Amino acid sequence: MQNTIAQLKPSLRKYRTHLYHINKTTGIYQQCILYRYTPMKMQDTSIDHLETPPGKYRFKIYSAETPKDLTTSLDNNTFASTEKQLIKALLDRYAKFGRIGRPVMKTDESIDVEFGMSLIQILDVDEKNQVLETNVWLTYSWTDVLLVWNASEHDDISIVRVPSDLIWIPDIVLYNFADPRLEEKRDALVLVEPNGHIFWMPQAILRSSCSFDTTYFPFDEQYCHLKFGSWTYDGTKLDLFFYQNLTMFSLSDYIAATEWDIIENVAKKSEKFYDCCPNTPYPDLKFYLRIKRKVAFYSFILILPCSLLSLLTLVIFWVPPESPAKLVLGMNIFVAFFVLLLLLAESTPKAADSVPLIGTYFCLSMILITVSTVLSTIVANMFFRGVRINRAPSWLRKLMIDVVARLFFIRDKLIENEERNDETVRNLWSMKMASDKSCNAAEDKGVRVRLLAEKKEEFYRADLYENGQSNGDIDFSIPIRSGLAEDIRVIREIVEKYQDQKKRNEIKEKHIREWKVICCITDRLFFLLYLIINIVGVIIIFFLD
Repeated sequence: MQNTIAQLKPSLRKYRTHLYHINKTTGIYQQCILYRYTPMKMQDTSIDHLETPPGKYRFKIYSAETPKDLTTSLDNNTFASTEKQLIKALLDRYAKFGRIGRPVMKTDESIDVEFGMSLIQILDVDEKNQVLETNVWLTYSWTDVLLVWNASEHDDISIVRVPSDLIWIPDIVLYNFADPRLEEKRDALVLVEPNGHIFWMPQAILRSSCSFDTTYFPFDEQYCHLKFGSWTYDGTKLDLFFYQNLTMFSLSDYIAATEWDIIENVAKKSEKFYDCCPNTPYPDLKFYLRIKRKVAFYSFILILPCSLLSLLTLVIFWVPPESPAKLVLGMNIFVAFFVLLLLLAESTPKAADSVPLIGTYFCLSMILITVSTVLSTIVANMFFRGVRINRAPSWLRKLMIDVVARLFFIRDKLIENEERNDETVRNLWSMKMASDKSCNAAEDKGVRVRLLAEKKEEFYRADLYENGQSNGDIDFSIPIRSGLAEDIRVIREIVEKYQDQKKRNEIKEKHIREWKVICCITDRLFFLLYLIINIVGVIIIFFLD
């Protein structure tokens, strides 16, 4: 035995051999000692994987209990089951003819391929990148004339399994494949029947391109398809059919997705004619999938905050325009809507053909809040700084006070306030007229006083003349004429100035009141507009298909 090994050792180049001898026999079993040459520095390497020994070898001894007839088969070089011999014969035949080219008897003969697909799971719906990722089982079925055998001659074997990379496989590919770098197709053995009928069912993770419509996000439905067809063969060489005439995804092993529900599942066959060969059809199979989003998550992230902010926005329009709290509340709600808009942008495609209606609703709410805040700023500026602008234009007063105010049923209140102000003005004018009359009466009385004073002066002068006294030291400048009349004149001027100032203040207050009324009516108008937009938006987003 050692001599035999020594003789083999120098001639080893590519070796697939082992030596054995019978050590002892126990019943029907024999203990075989197998001698195998293996390279140095390699541990437990099978001899089938050794091609070129590095030059240094060592013995490795394996001891195993084997049946007696096994050693006999080894001696006769027939160690193989019928199935293994059949597979070897089929593969040898295939290796002789080659796996390139369709396995048909005639060149003009078409090979029919049945194709189907089982949907296992929807892994991801990437709306930002417009990609649908699915886990599927692909089903292929066709007939190969090179893989035919007589079952009665091979122990009635009805099916064998061979590697798919050793036989011809139809080049059916996913046309709308999105990212080939992430392609994962798990190979599987091919099941072959005696008549050459082949069944192949590999697993695959597919990333297909899909155009998503986010108009009704998050209550949207997406419609995607997966298109399969031969990449090089036309319909005259390779024709496609649905496996077992199943024109849909098989959902028998489907694992429900956490975010999406399948509401429609259908498949169709079509033929396309390309410009290169207008008379040659290229068949393809399209699997359509219609899915609807589950809104439980987005209800708490977007819908509920949006509803609460909408209610707060309605409150803004009822806060007095001159109140600073209205400005603060408006800006806070504006920022809150902006944050929701950012969250929406993170969940939707950036280059989408359509804008989500809920995003449009956010923008409209922000616009209305901005306009209301600007109006409140103008009114607050007028209220705290006084009137620095002219009266409102006549067309604006007629439009807002005479027309719009009637629609909101506040025209009567404005008229009552206006009549009350007019009554105040009339009272002021009555006071002025009475003051004028008093001043005139005082002037008449002053004239009479002056006349009496003149007579009294003449009386004193006559009396002094008769008594021989001089009147040079007596001052007859009447204090009544220079005192009382002057006081009355000053009082009259003060009253007139007060009345004029009062009148001007009334006019200014009237202008301020007009602007306030216009702003309040505008706020009321925007409140009604915002309420209508809210109702219409809710109906469109939540109730319309």
